[in-house]
Amino acid sequence: MNAPLLAASGISKTFAGKGRRVAALDKASISVARGQTLGLVGPSGSGKSTLARILMRLVEPDAGRIDFDGTDLLALSGEALRTTRKRIQMVFQDPLAAFNPRATVAGALADPLRVHGLLGRRQRPAAIAALLERVGLDPGLASRAIHEISGGQRQRVAIARALATRPDLIVLDEAVSALDVSVRGRILELLVELQRKEGIAYVFVSHDLAVVRAIAHSIAIMDAGTIVERGPTPDVVANPQSATGRALVAAVPRLVVGKSD
Repeated sequence: MNAPLLAASGISKTFAGKGRRVAALDKASISVARGQTLGLVGPSGSGKSTLARILMRLVEPDAGRIDFDGTDLLALSGEALRTTRKRIQMVFQDPLAAFNPRATVAGALADPLRVHGLLGRRQRPAAIAALLERVGLDPGLASRAIHEISGGQRQRVAIARALATRPDLIVLDEAVSALDVSVRGRILELLVELQRKEGIAYVFVSHDLAVVRAIAHSIAIMDAGTIVERGPTPDVVANPQSATGRALVAAVPRLVVGKSD
């Protein structure tokens, strides 16, 4: 069996505040294969977003290990970490908050190209146009301000920005939850198509099991900072073994259980 692209094991994190300590994660472990999607699902406050941010090194864990393509991610610093960051990107829930709203689309997409020294100034306009086309947007949007485009367009720009560094893995934290149903469906289709063409792996964080079922090859269910269940998506959806899994399935009454299409 091939080694997973990313494997996080024994991840723990405690936050302190208002005179008390809260355990956000308790020895959580997940893995995601190359070119596959892991759905990380659970109720609000279960630790999903904390784990997602730890995978990105935006938050440092108290304990545990993260292996990314055979490298101990938590041991990296400086230039080695910056180089690896190109290969792991993130898309957040609120695309407007993730950008400077006064920036243009072109400016938002140029940032990762500039920061990582990928292209010179003269080469960036063509690269930006190509990125917009990859996510189904008109390159003419490049001159528009972020706040002038729709929520669905902003999320596509966020995905385009994540694609700019040609990552092997994208972590998507509730990336479609703020979108209406029709836009959500189109974004999910886009993600599936990009994965099919480019072999990108995803960690797809959501509280919505129906959405996760539509995109994920495997599921890890979180509750109270721990992984309470994991397995292939059809198996988890059809026959959840944990109380949390059963509650998530029950919360989506029209969810058709059985094998994925």
